[in-house]
Amino acid sequence: MEENAIKLRLVEHGTILLNSKAVQKIEFTKDINANSFLSNRLEYPHAFVLGCILDRQMRAERAWIIPYKMKQALGDFSISTLLKLDLNDIKRIMLEPHALHRFTDLMSEFIYKALAKIRDEYDCDASNIWNDKPSSATVVYRFLCFDGIGPKIANMAVNILARDFKEEFSDYYSIDISADVHVKRVFKRLGLVPENATIEQIIYRARALNPEFPGLMDFPTWEIGRKWCHSKRTECVECYMKDLCPSCSL
Repeated sequence: MEENAIKLRLVEHGTILLNSKAVQKIEFTKDINANSFLSNRLEYPHAFVLGCILDRQMRAERAWIIPYKMKQALGDFSISTLLKLDLNDIKRIMLEPHALHRFTDLMSEFIYKALAKIRDEYDCDASNIWNDKPSSATVVYRFLCFDGIGPKIANMAVNILARDFKEEFSDYYSIDISADVHVKRVFKRLGLVPENATIEQIIYRARALNPEFPGLMDFPTWEIGRKWCHSKRTECVECYMKDLCPSCSL
């Protein structure tokens, strides 16, 4: 019964956010202007895609601000301007006056290939990846086809599109949780999986708990881990799961 109550509360919090009418503002970075730019899917849908590609092997805030810094360097971030760049141009922007990513050469290649893919397969409009109300499996697959995007980031991207940006899909079955350190920690402390559970076990546990939309449990558990359920200390008094959590220290 307690496990079911935990699931219902997490799903409730996820559903409130999903069903809110307003498009949610996402703090991709600590820069308000960068966040507005990354959320501007009307003019710069490709910025969101490039942010997903760059979000690896470094703090997310530093990775997501790179498209904005590229815009500042170029003075423009239209897809037509970006498509005029060759690989060496992108590498130069990624390196000067200082390196924007830990792996500038690799990320430059990924960016170059992504822009070509958007041109060739999505008619120079990255929003065509998601704006035809595809199935959740289809849009996750489309993100996976970009070099540099794996299952974790692909599901994160589609979850953001559905939950925060209110993009419509024909179903939500294939949107999994993105089991980062916060989600993993909270799933374990809530007793939903054992302490030694793998990422795959956590993903399938979420599928079993809420098969209609497994990813709905992503933001609530991430938020708990980020705000209150830290790795070395807990702030259980602030957490809305405290009365159900078997690990609560109160």
